[in-house]
Amino acid sequence: MGAMAEIHYPLFRSIGRGLAQHCPNCGKGGIYRRYLKVRPNCEACGHELARYPADDGPAYLTILLMGHLIIGPMLFFPIVWETPPQISLPIILGALTLATLLLLPRVKGGWIGLMYALQVTDRESRLHTADVAD
Repeated sequence: MGAMAEIHYPLFRSIGRGLAQHCPNCGKGGIYRRYLKVRPNCEACGHELARYPADDGPAYLTILLMGHLIIGPMLFFPIVWETPPQISLPIILGALTLATLLLLPRVKGGWIGLMYALQVTDRESRLHTADVAD
């Protein structure tokens, strides 16, 4: 049976730096080279950023947040149901697409901050997968 992950670095500080799209180690360098492409190393402190797994977790969390915080409450407004679909659908889908594209890099940064605080790395996840397969 696997042990629970221990917090090695301040959790909220690490997640906060990630949400701000900064290195969770120093808080100065950026996490991304491009939109969602994580830098191999922090440009300020040299910390290896690419070793923290951010596979499907950020996308799942973004979908969860969008569904519960935006789409669910939006369905309670009568204007959504009373406006013709030719008008409301392009506006709503455009706004949801923009909100998702703005939220995803922040959530991924926060996820990387969480992985940093817990010291979960790709190497450990590969070793764990190999242990489970045996």
